[in-house]
Amino acid sequence: MSVPQATLGGLVLDRERLFYYVVLVTAVLAVFAALNLFRTRIGRAFTAIRDNDRAAAAMGINVFAYKLLSFSISAFYAGVAGALWAYASGVVSAERFTLLLSVEYLAMIIVGGLGSVLGSILGATVITVLPEGLRVAADYMSQVLPQATHLFLAMRFAVFGLIIVGFLMLEPQGLADRWRVIKTYFNTWPFRY
Repeated sequence: MSVPQATLGGLVLDRERLFYYVVLVTAVLAVFAALNLFRTRIGRAFTAIRDNDRAAAAMGINVFAYKLLSFSISAFYAGVAGALWAYASGVVSAERFTLLLSVEYLAMIIVGGLGSVLGSILGATVITVLPEGLRVAADYMSQVLPQATHLFLAMRFAVFGLIIVGFLMLEPQGLADRWRVIKTYFNTWPFRY
């Protein structure tokens, strides 16, 4: 299904740079809204449910209602992102949403870290840049050893999987937690407490 030209009010977003700024402003507003959501009563309830839903229910938090609200908010974010993506690509079809794309989205969450806005940004950045870096490395290695080109192309997917498994085993809290640890270290330096 083709998508009509994107417009914002009376302004037609026919240039890529103009559309980029619209997406950038939307992303900044989404991050700002998510960061502010954590500071509200709803955000504190989300954190309590994430930590222990039974304890949250014992404190009087309606777990079902807040989980439904959480799902609705995430669906809103996904809908806005999907609409922007549809306008950027110009066409919407189910064939573009493969199992590999779902695995990439899951990897973004795992690598970035659950429950943090910074983690979602870091995870999306790493998982978006990683395949391109692996492709460049595979191209370079296939120039060095041309007889093993097919092996290097297959290893790209294996390295991608190993990175996900490595994060699950070695850093289950993701890059956001690692960033927090580094920040805490430099805040308390030269002391060791």
